[in-house]
Amino acid sequence: MSVLSILRPLAAEKLVERSLILFKNIKSYLPYISGSIFSIIFGFSFLFTKEGLEIISPFHLLGFRFALAAVSLTILKIAGFIDISFKGKNIKMLLVLALFQPGLYFIFETSGIMYTTSSEAGMMIALIPVIVTIIGAIFLDEKPTFKQILFVILSVAGVLFIVLNRGSSKIEGNFLGLALLCGAVTAGALYNVLSRKLSLHFRPVEITYIMMWFGAILFNLISLVNKNFSLSNYFTPLTNIKVLSAVIYLGIFSSVIAFFMMNYTLSRINAAQAAVFANLTTVVSIIAGVFFRDESFYFFQGIGAFMIILGVWGTNYFAKPVKLKKEEL
Repeated sequence: MSVLSILRPLAAEKLVERSLILFKNIKSYLPYISGSIFSIIFGFSFLFTKEGLEIISPFHLLGFRFALAAVSLTILKIAGFIDISFKGKNIKMLLVLALFQPGLYFIFETSGIMYTTSSEAGMMIALIPVIVTIIGAIFLDEKPTFKQILFVILSVAGVLFIVLNRGSSKIEGNFLGLALLCGAVTAGALYNVLSRKLSLHFRPVEITYIMMWFGAILFNLISLVNKNFSLSNYFTPLTNIKVLSAVIYLGIFSSVIAFFMMNYTLSRINAAQAAVFANLTTVVSIIAGVFFRDESFYFFQGIGAFMIILGVWGTNYFAKPVKLKKEEL
């Protein structure tokens, strides 16, 4: 037997071993890649939302958005591209999850913005990672390290720094508006924690499927109530290219893809780590505004963006691995 014939199997075995290690390393980074992608998608969603809201009302746009998302997922399910099955599963808690997000979150946020400035809205929504960290520590036993807490605060401070330095940063202090935004923050935080918990019982695509159908039914119902249940010309706005492009982006990318990735991220890393990715949305929206809407870029935005990115990195880098305990629903 030649030396070459002995070395060949050993080399092949070594190659397979290295490939498995590489695959394992790549797989360990997937939640962070997923978190970055959904932040980028949500960041660009502001551009399309602004375009759509020039033509139709917020709840009308939300109705179209989630209807397209729900129908798209259903078509993929029927065609056999995705596997969704709730047989033998208790979906009551999934409906509670969907009530928080997209339900109450968008209702409170949309209504709150009507009574406050965009700066106040930005500051309030930036608090979600802080609330998630607190709730996650209580209900999921995912206690953050001291360094994690510092970096979560740094990320939130980055958002606040940008918001407070904008020209439109006048604080009106409308109590009703701030109360509604508090409702949005609470709903968003509870969604993060509950999605993390339900990931032990449901796959990300199943969670996303229920969320999309819940949103489609709820927001179209609200829109129809606002129109006294008049279906005449209800779908006419879709003939406008601005509305159509907004619905396609928000429905396919910001709903199906982004929420799937968000639910996937929450199923792999703790709630505080996943929630802090949302603050990257502020950075992406600034960049998108500069390149696609010819908006100015200011020095304070660069400082704030650096604080946010550093905060997201630190929150995840100094995290302790936590394994959830499976409980009956």
